[in-house]
Amino acid sequence: KMISLATETERTLFFDFLPLALGEIRGFKTRFHLYTVPGQVFYDASRKLILKGVDGVVFVADSQEERTDANVESLENLRYNLKEQGYDLDKLPYVVQYNKRDLPNSMSVEEMRSELNPTNVLDFEACATTGEGVFETLKAVAKLI
Repeated sequence: KMISLATETERTLFFDFLPLALGEIRGFKTRFHLYTVPGQVFYDASRKLILKGVDGVVFVADSQEERTDANVESLENLRYNLKEQGYDLDKLPYVVQYNKRDLPNSMSVEEMRSELNPTNVLDFEACATTGEGVFETLKAVAKLI
C-alpha cells in the first residue's frame, strides 16, 4: 500500500512510500522500500533524510521544455545530497526516467540525455499517468541493485 503525506496544495510534502515484498531471490527474502520525494529545492531536508541508507536511485525528469532548468538543478541537488551522505551517484545503481513523454511540449530524448545523462546510464521514457515505462524503470534499477 502506498503511504503518502500531502500538503493542502496536493503536493507531496515529504515522500511517498511503497514497500514491496518480491519473494525469494537466490534464497534470500527480498523487499524493496520505494520512496518518492519532490524535486523542488524547498523539500531538501526531506530528500536528505530519505537518501540515508539508499541502495539505488531513479532520477525522474519532467520532459517539458520549460522544466529543463529545474531538472538540472534537481539532479545537481541529488548529487550534492548524496555526497553529504557519503555516496557518489556515479557509483550507485542509478537510472534516469524521462516522464511526461505524452505532452506536446516534451523535449526530444536526445536533448534530455545531453542535459541529464552525460554518463549514459540506463534511461527510460515514461508517462506516469498511463504507467508506460514505469515498471520497466523499476525493473532496471532493481536488477542493478
